[in-house]
Amino acid sequence: MLPLFETSESMLAVILVMIAAAFWLQKFKICKLIGPSLLIIITGIILVNTKIVTNSCELYGVISVYCIPLSVSLYLLNVDFKKILKMSKQPLMAIASAVCCVSLVAIVFGSIFGGKIDEGWKVAGMFVGTYTGGSANLTAIASGLNASGSTIAAANAADYVIGMPTLVLMFAAPALMKGSKKFQKLWPYYFTETELAGDGTHRELMASEEWSIKDIACLLAISASIVYLSTEISALLGEEFASAGRILLISTFSILAAQIPAVRRLRGAMNLGLFFGMMFLAVVGFSVDIKGFLGSAMAITLMCFCVIAGSMVLHLCITRLLKIRREYVLLGIVGAIADGTTAALVASGAGWNSLISIGLLMGIIGGVCGNYLGISVAYIVRMLIGG
Repeated sequence: MLPLFETSESMLAVILVMIAAAFWLQKFKICKLIGPSLLIIITGIILVNTKIVTNSCELYGVISVYCIPLSVSLYLLNVDFKKILKMSKQPLMAIASAVCCVSLVAIVFGSIFGGKIDEGWKVAGMFVGTYTGGSANLTAIASGLNASGSTIAAANAADYVIGMPTLVLMFAAPALMKGSKKFQKLWPYYFTETELAGDGTHRELMASEEWSIKDIACLLAISASIVYLSTEISALLGEEFASAGRILLISTFSILAAQIPAVRRLRGAMNLGLFFGMMFLAVVGFSVDIKGFLGSAMAITLMCFCVIAGSMVLHLCITRLLKIRREYVLLGIVGAIADGTTAALVASGAGWNSLISIGLLMGIIGGVCGNYLGISVAYIVRMLIGG
């Protein structure tokens, strides 16, 4: 049976319709829980395994080569190091602890599971990426390590199965911490209600963002130039490390460009980055054979649980010894597991108005670290298991 859609023109239309539908469906609670990224992958898997779309198309190669590098660059074009340097010591220690704990635990369990899972060493690096900076880092690292579509899809599914209940717990944590006398006695370092309330000048979350064609044109020109420069330099690094080196160079050059105030003032970088990332995830879904996917997903989910649970326990132990305020500890976990926006939402929902902007910055720090640490951990695990 031939696929219904198999030409590049038809597949481009299908991918764009999938992305539009995934965002439109976010108005429904169940789809919002799943999120647009996983929804795109699931849709792609269904379409390719029911022979509606082809699993091989010239367009897929073009998207794989160009969309993720552009997405990585755009995501990092609003990193402001001046704001990060102005942060006090405790939130920096909290996010540093979260990031380091994820990396160490991923090395341990990557060594244990790496030989039992296909591309296990790559999965270890991908989990470091997503649990230090979010799903965008997972996808970027997967691209840098040339992970297969099945591995990327299984890792995203495991991240959802384990990560979503964890995030639900994180949103409930402020109330649980406040209502537990035992926890308050165990962790007596916290802000007063007055300190948390702030002065009413905290930034508005999830506000509408206005774009201009000039912003879009400039952002695409900058990110495409960075991708070109990074690609040319990475070709000198040797075939084995060229792909990973390309992602790291794109990250570095994008962060450097973001320190130019005029670049940071351009609007729409995050949304454009998300759009290009979604195009790549559609291709990931189209490359997955359902039988092989189900077999690998269980083992990867178990590894994911071990990484996230182990890193949280280690993070709590370290931050308690360092006497870090519990609000910073929680925002450090959320900023690493999810992103800065989610950390800010946790702070906002708990009424920690004075910590909203700090939660955003903690997530940005994790996102900056994610690609570097994820790729480094992947190669460490590969060396340890002899892959």
